[in-house]
Amino acid sequence: MSSILSGVIVITGGSRGIGRSTALACVRAGARVVFSYQGNEQAAQSTLDACRAIAGNDCVLAQRGDVRNEDDVIALFEFAREQFGEITGVVNNAGIVAPSMPLAEMDAERLSRVTEINVLGALLVARQAARDLADNGSLVNVGSMAAKLGSPNEYVDYAASKGALDSLTVGLSKELGPRGIRVNCVRPGLIATDIHASGGRPERVAELGPLCPLGRPGEAEEVANAILWLLSDAASYTTGSLIDVAGGR
Repeated sequence: MSSILSGVIVITGGSRGIGRSTALACVRAGARVVFSYQGNEQAAQSTLDACRAIAGNDCVLAQRGDVRNEDDVIALFEFAREQFGEITGVVNNAGIVAPSMPLAEMDAERLSRVTEINVLGALLVARQAARDLADNGSLVNVGSMAAKLGSPNEYVDYAASKGALDSLTVGLSKELGPRGIRVNCVRPGLIATDIHASGGRPERVAELGPLCPLGRPGEAEEVANAILWLLSDAASYTTGSLIDVAGGR
């Protein structure tokens, strides 16, 4: 298969779920990838091995870091440039969800953590992308349909944090448009990843998937395909867009 995506792609939160599937899709399409992970060495190594099995040992690197930490974010981009050269695409993916409950029951520590990772972290990554991305590059924010649906009695804090990414996408696309840099947001719906277990509801996908208009949950690979398109030249006139990959939810 001929390459459809050249260049260097930085992915935050690339060891599991949508981030992992995006890393695999990018190396399969011909790009070189640097992804970050926060602490799960085993998952990071698994993703490295899977990518290298597709495109060889020189296609991917990983760096541990916390998107809430400005120095870690700067170091990630510096590492990517030093190892692979000019950065042509960024996938702003790292994010968390906390246990399901109404907002009235959430403590300040939880609200602070969700906001710091999902909003402050995303802003720091987007800011570094604005500084370091090559002209005519692409930034893809990974939002959520929760921003539209609100996640009542489940994850209102998560929904609010993902709503911030919608606004970030629109505003930054206008700032970076003169440089030819496209900024878009993919909003996954109910996707079969382990984020639901981390939120205390591992059964959520099985319960809610059949209620989607398409009658099933989505797969991480289906979200990665949308991200891959936005990173590629095939999306050369698409910017400031919110693209829902949600099975009609």
